[in-house]
Amino acid sequence: MSINNLIQVFEYQKLRIGEHGFTKNHLDTMVKFNEQHGNKYFTPIYNGVQFISYVGVIKIGDLTIEILPKADRVNLDSQIEKDTWQNVLLEMLRICKKIQIDTVSETQLKKRYNSILEAYFTLYLTEIEHLVRIGLIKQYRKKQSNQLALKGKLLFSQNIQKNIVHKERFYCEHQVYDKNHLIHEVLLQGLNVLDNLSNSQLTDRVNRLLFQFDGVAQTKITESHFKRIKLNRKSKPYEQALNIAKMLILNYSSNISSGEDNMLTLLFDMNMLWEEYIFRILNKHKKENYTVSFQNSDVFWKHKTIRPDIVIINPQNETFIIDTKWKIVQSNNPSDNDLKQMFTYNLHWKAKRSLLLYPKVDQEDSTFGKYKYQSIHQLQNEYQKIESECKLGFVNVLNHNGEIKKGELLSEEVFNKLI
Repeated sequence: MSINNLIQVFEYQKLRIGEHGFTKNHLDTMVKFNEQHGNKYFTPIYNGVQFISYVGVIKIGDLTIEILPKADRVNLDSQIEKDTWQNVLLEMLRICKKIQIDTVSETQLKKRYNSILEAYFTLYLTEIEHLVRIGLIKQYRKKQSNQLALKGKLLFSQNIQKNIVHKERFYCEHQVYDKNHLIHEVLLQGLNVLDNLSNSQLTDRVNRLLFQFDGVAQTKITESHFKRIKLNRKSKPYEQALNIAKMLILNYSSNISSGEDNMLTLLFDMNMLWEEYIFRILNKHKKENYTVSFQNSDVFWKHKTIRPDIVIINPQNETFIIDTKWKIVQSNNPSDNDLKQMFTYNLHWKAKRSLLLYPKVDQEDSTFGKYKYQSIHQLQNEYQKIESECKLGFVNVLNHNGEIKKGELLSEEVFNKLI
C-alpha cells in the first residue's frame, strides 16, 4: 500500500469526504458495514464519520484507514505522535495475543510498518514461507471418482447411476494422501485475501506462495471450517498461520459496496484491549505469592452477573479489585456510576481496597476514599468489619522519553498504587 493511500486518525477524530483522499464511495461502504454490525464501530456525521472507542484498521479497496489509540487529545496531526501510538497499539496487540509476533526477530519488530494491517500481512507471509521451507504436510482424505479398475470401496447406487452404459468403469471411494486438505484450503484462502488487498511490495511473495498451493481446492472458508480443524503434533507448526488466516478471512467482505470495493476490517474495542493489556502485564510481572485473575464472574441477582476486570489476592489472603477505564478523567472527579460499581465489587468480593485505573495525561492519583457503609464478613472463622476504600490511579504506557514502558515497570507502578 502506498503511503498516499493511508489515512491515520485517532480515537474520536472526525473524517470527512475530501480529506486525505476519503471519498463518498468510501463513506458509503463504511456506513453499510457499520449498519450491518449495529453501528458500533463509528458514528456517521454530515459528509463523514466520527470514530469512537474502536481502534485498528479498515481497508476499502486501495485505501487504508488506521485508527490509533491516544491518551490525550493534543498534536493529532503530528506524524511522530502517530508513529508512537501505532507502536503502542502493536505492543498491546502483541501482549494480548491478537497478533503473534513472538517468533519474529528483534530487527523485524523494529521495522516501521505503513499500517497495522501491513504488519499482519507480513507476518502471515513469513509464517507460510516457514511452513513451505520445512515442507507442507500431507493428510489422508476420501476421494470419489470413476475408475477403470476397482479401487477402494465400490459405491453401488452411484455406480449404477453413472455407469449404466459404461460397464467397464467403477465408481469408487478411496483414500488419497496429498496436500489437498482443509488446513491448506484455509491458508490458500488467506493468501487470496492478501492477493486482493496487499500492496505491490508484497505481490511477488504472495504469488510465489500461491504457486506452492497449486492443486489445493479453492473453498469458501467460513467460521465452521475453523471449528473442524484439530491440530496434532504434525500440524502444530501451522497454529500461528491459521490464527492470522482466521482473523483475515472472517473480517474480509468481498464486494460489500455494489461490487465495487473489497473491504477488510480489524477493529478492537480499546476498553477491552486496555483491560486485557493491564491484566497480562500484572500477571506476568506479579509480586511474589500474589495471585492475579481476570474477568471473575459471579451471580448477584437471578441470572445477572457482575465481573470486575482484575482480582488480586496477596499472601495475607487480602483481596484487591482493579477496574480499568480507557477514558480521560480528572483525579478528583470520578463518575458516580464508577464509584458505585467499585463499591459493589468490594462488597461482593470482600475486598478492602479497589482501584479505578485510567490512562495518565497529567493527573495525579487520588488518595483512598472510604465508603460510608462498612460491611461485616466472616473471615478466618470470625466476623470482621471491612472498611471499603477506593481510589483513582493513572498510568502512562510511555516513559519520559516517549518509548513504551517496560512491563515490569508498569506492573510495579500499578501494584504500588494498591499498597
